[in-house]
Amino acid sequence: MSIAFVFPGQGSQAVGMGKALADNFPAARGVFAEVDEALAQNLSRIMWEGPEADLTLTENAQPALMAVSMAVVRVLEAEHGISMAGKASCLAGHSLGEYAAHAAAGTFSLADTARLLKIRGKAMQAATPVGIGAMAALLGLDFATAAAAAAEGAQGDVCQAANDNSDGQVVISGHKAAVERAAEIAKAKGAKRAIMLPVSAPFHCALMQPAADAMAEALAQVAMNAPSVPVYANVRASALTEPAAIRASLVEQVTGTVRWRECVANMAAGGVTLFVELGSGKVLTGLAKKNAPNAQGIAIGTPEDFLNALPLLKG
Repeated sequence: MSIAFVFPGQGSQAVGMGKALADNFPAARGVFAEVDEALAQNLSRIMWEGPEADLTLTENAQPALMAVSMAVVRVLEAEHGISMAGKASCLAGHSLGEYAAHAAAGTFSLADTARLLKIRGKAMQAATPVGIGAMAALLGLDFATAAAAAAEGAQGDVCQAANDNSDGQVVISGHKAAVERAAEIAKAKGAKRAIMLPVSAPFHCALMQPAADAMAEALAQVAMNAPSVPVYANVRASALTEPAAIRASLVEQVTGTVRWRECVANMAAGGVTLFVELGSGKVLTGLAKKNAPNAQGIAIGTPEDFLNALPLLKG
């Protein structure tokens, strides 16, 4: 069995996430303490107690989600002897999850990953004034048709495909009026639904260029290693192992399309038969079943989840 570990992105956060891991496993407690120290912030208290509005802030949600993912990684290693390098053929993460994948692969230290995501979250939030941008999920269209609707709706504004999550689930992003136009165009092209998303900024589009510039500067200053396991890049839908290429792809990712459908399909084509989602929620597990129907998908985010997953991981 060939295994890919995958790491969730923004939207999978929930108050209380990671608390049971911290209560049950010293290795998990160590992760949360290290992230709190790196950020000089009691992020774990916000994660476990809320308020939800504070956890949902991009600058908090991004390092928080990474911390839960890394807590699961460390528990697998400490309690069960399962390492990324020893068990996985590849890793991947959705948007900010790509940073969690690199932390798990040793590309960045845990503390540096937390600091990078804090910078990324702040920069993405600050890139556009509130109310200028928007995102919408287009359901029932393939990627090419959804991208065409975005281009047609732009009319001189920014509007582009932001997330290619699965066949029939594409998210577009850009100026609010352009996204609204594109949503109506998508319906005319056969979309079953076009849902405006409750997001604070238009992620993964050209309006994020100031944030891409901030990440280029931050990534240029951080220590990087070659990952112990190949990590699929969102914007290229292929695995990268060379630090310079990884750095460039992470900068491109801020304004580029998250090609998740292709990432999963390419991992499956490369032989992956089990996708294991590490962290909060089960969004990627559902997408794995859509994008690689012949593969299995499971999620590990709570102590109970280990019981279900370990037979597969050790089999």
